[in-house]
Amino acid sequence: MRIPTKEEILNWISANPTQTAKRDIAKAFGIKGAARIDLKRVLKELEAEGHLTKRKHSYRDPDKLPPVSVLEVAETGPDGDLYARPLEWQSEAEAPVILVITRASDPALGKGDRILGRLTEVSDDDHQYEARLIRRIGTNPKRVLGIFRKSTEGGRILPIDKGDGKEWYVPADHANGAKDGELVEAQQTGPRGRMGLPRAKIVERLGDPSAPKAVSLIAIHQHGIPDSFPDQVIAEADKAKPAPLGPREDMRDMPLVTIDPADARDHDDACWAHADDDPKNEGGHVVWVAIADVAHYVTPGSELDREAHKRGNSSYFPDRVVPMLPDRLSGDLCSLHEGVPRACIAVRMQLDSHGRKIGHRFVRGMMRSVASLNYAEVQEARDGNPNETCAPLMADIINPLYDAYEATKKARADRQPLDLDLPERKVELTPEGKVASILFRERLDAHRLIEEFMILANVAAAETLIAARAPQLFRIHEEPNREKLDALRETAQSAGFNLAKGQVLKTQHLNALLNAAAGTEDAELINISTLRSMTQAYYSPSNFGHFGLALQSYAHFTSPIRRYADLVVHRALVTAHGWGNDGLSPEGIERLEQTAAHISDTERRSMMAERDTTDRYLAAYLSERIGNEFTGKINGIAKFGVFVKMDETGADGLIPMRNLGREYFHYDPDTKILRGSDTGLTIGLGQRVTVRLTEAAPVTGGIALELLTLDGKPLPTGGQRGRGKPAKGKATKAKRKADKTKRKVSRRRR
Repeated sequence: MRIPTKEEILNWISANPTQTAKRDIAKAFGIKGAARIDLKRVLKELEAEGHLTKRKHSYRDPDKLPPVSVLEVAETGPDGDLYARPLEWQSEAEAPVILVITRASDPALGKGDRILGRLTEVSDDDHQYEARLIRRIGTNPKRVLGIFRKSTEGGRILPIDKGDGKEWYVPADHANGAKDGELVEAQQTGPRGRMGLPRAKIVERLGDPSAPKAVSLIAIHQHGIPDSFPDQVIAEADKAKPAPLGPREDMRDMPLVTIDPADARDHDDACWAHADDDPKNEGGHVVWVAIADVAHYVTPGSELDREAHKRGNSSYFPDRVVPMLPDRLSGDLCSLHEGVPRACIAVRMQLDSHGRKIGHRFVRGMMRSVASLNYAEVQEARDGNPNETCAPLMADIINPLYDAYEATKKARADRQPLDLDLPERKVELTPEGKVASILFRERLDAHRLIEEFMILANVAAAETLIAARAPQLFRIHEEPNREKLDALRETAQSAGFNLAKGQVLKTQHLNALLNAAAGTEDAELINISTLRSMTQAYYSPSNFGHFGLALQSYAHFTSPIRRYADLVVHRALVTAHGWGNDGLSPEGIERLEQTAAHISDTERRSMMAERDTTDRYLAAYLSERIGNEFTGKINGIAKFGVFVKMDETGADGLIPMRNLGREYFHYDPDTKILRGSDTGLTIGLGQRVTVRLTEAAPVTGGIALELLTLDGKPLPTGGQRGRGKPAKGKATKAKRKADKTKRKVSRRRR
């Protein structure tokens, strides 16, 4: 039986690119039985000579592409043509240029999109292949963050996520110049190969694992926050089209505006107010709040819904956001951009002259924002200095919003929600990812205005669903327990203030304490201690009220782009009003209890990751100032040391016991006081201190301090060292203990 020549085999493969398996070649040349061994030998020789490359069980010319290939859209030509590159090109020759031929029914493609394409070889001056889309396979290949360990054959990536035990193999030509010990981000390029490890290529070198640019990525992976969308989720989002007007109420002529931070990534709420023309409501106002209709796009049981439920909420970091929904929705179709028609669910609220809500109704509508404003420019305009954007909006939009807000301030004063004054830190980064400054966010009336209107809308949603006897998720904040209140009472008394005992606690009692401390040296201590006495807010299908806001019924309705709870409330409103078939499903109703528990957990997960990220950035910022002295105030005491909030940055540092002076200190857990064994010196909450920075570890976020002065006085000399000689790593151990304590007192969210 004659074995074909090498030239004959190559010609066959070239003419029949879809029939290149060994059995196809054998069948074509009539090779059977033992002759297959000789065919295998010839194919091996062609492979060794570089004329063929083996791909799974088939052979092909390494200088040609298979008829069906995975491609990545590389660029758009001057005439709008799309060009792609092959992802598995293994020849030493330059990769061929591929023109993507699109049809009207194909989804919009852009740079970085991955597609499965059917290729046809052509003879053209500017491209060698034409590709027709079979399907889009997504733009989010699996990624990993880890430490790169270099070897002679490339290297491996050791994931920092403890839950991801396997290493990743990186071929030498995919290492992207990474150095041994660098923190890298890589994406999977192929299935398990060498030694059973998945193949990957490094897409970004993040350098030193303790560098600022790596901080948020470490927190994301450590806390298990999903940061890439599965391909099927991306594909589903890409298919979404703008919602039609249909049966919706046409609100496009209503002058709604969005007011957000200047760096907002999405716009999910808009508002408008005007004087009420109802003669029965003299001096009253009408406030409209319109919210993005996410329920139209994210329907129960869809891939988008499953992924949004899994994430529970978006997570925000100084350098990035991990969204609950893909950008096609969160940054586009569901974002209330200026001048663009957008589907919404809106509530019209009627307020009396004292700002009390006396009526409301919900509509499913189509709106068009007349302006995308930020808090600072709106406040500047209200204060008499409008810019070009705000000037034309003053009479009909901005001033009426403030007029309605002034009325709500009266109702708020009567209701007496908890009024904490705790400045929020803002980390500002350079383009390179380093900390440029640590600022305290300015609190403007523009912020309070939007917050008050959103609270009113949330109350309206809860009340509407209660009246309809419809299942929903409430936002619950229970009153403090007795032990926490006793601790707050003791702290207040030690600072010379009083919190009445023996009565049903109301927010007005706590506000009286906060007002008494306002403007004093102990104001921050009392505010922090009051926050610590609060319980953690959570979600529940049962209504237990919201203690902090002094409200009987409260739900989250105003942020469905970034919170799954709000999406559930939107669906409940759809069902209650009979607006369509995209409301709460029977399965969703049955799972409300589990959903509430799950998204309460994901919210806490995001809070911890965001807090850890801020701590790491603060540590990175301070790491260049080791040995410097700072002033601050004691805001926590534990048996392993003293917490100090530093004035300049608001960073929390720990003074380990060994850095408290030259004597032993005894810890009294009841009074939260440390007492020196030799001098009788007492260290308690609220005392002013001067400290020296001894350690700032960006990887852990740990900040260790040494106590220099207490209430302006140097420490007395004791007979012994506080806890013996400093032990290596002691500050890090203390930081771990401190973290456990800090989790219990992390900022409560409404």
